[in-house]
Amino acid sequence: MTVGHQPSAPAGPIIEARDVVLSFGETPALQGANLSVAAGEMVAIMGPSGSGKTTLLHCLAGILTPDAGEIHFAGRRIDTRGETERSALRRDRFGFVFQFGQLVPELTTEENIALPLLLGGTRRAAALKETAPWFRQLDLEGLQKRRSGELSGGQAQRVALARALIARPEILFADEPTGSLDSLTGEHVMDLLVTAARQHGTTVIVVTHEPRVAAYAGREVVVRDGKVTSFAAMPATP
Repeated sequence: MTVGHQPSAPAGPIIEARDVVLSFGETPALQGANLSVAAGEMVAIMGPSGSGKTTLLHCLAGILTPDAGEIHFAGRRIDTRGETERSALRRDRFGFVFQFGQLVPELTTEENIALPLLLGGTRRAAALKETAPWFRQLDLEGLQKRRSGELSGGQAQRVALARALIARPEILFADEPTGSLDSLTGEHVMDLLVTAARQHGTTVIVVTHEPRVAAYAGREVVVRDGKVTSFAAMPATP
């Protein structure tokens, strides 16, 4: 297992949450959360169920808009931008991996991986050609024409990882990326995530409740009752 992924990019935040507050109706989800992540860093957000960790991730990614506070990406505030601008940001500069992969069942594996490029305007032939290295890198060769229903859980999550990284996003957001996998397959997926992100200099923010997943990160953030309450530096492996 590869642990202690450390930031290789110059110090300085690429994304920040400043005093973020968000409620769902009468239920508070975030109550003044603060988080700063450096370019090239891998951070694990941990916390009990209902603590606000996924809500914080969604605010950082521009999926949710805070009631108060600010979200900054690459030196610019993004929470005040319109949905069209934030959608473009998620398409062009962010990547996402979710617990169950969320592949499009009507598409083949190579079409699922190429989807961010196709949505960004890349021609189909060129986009599909770009998928080839990912099949080799993530041990998916021979699966190009299969659909999601024909894949194992680990294969589907590796396809989702390739889809998230193919457009070379600046930040990869991963929400419980191993939650639906057995421990051995989950470790394999995390090894691949860390390796791929490191090769491309991608910042990674992963939400998890599993210490074995958090161990891959260079830093752990604990969210409780809607606030970032503690930080723990993860030991690096020599």
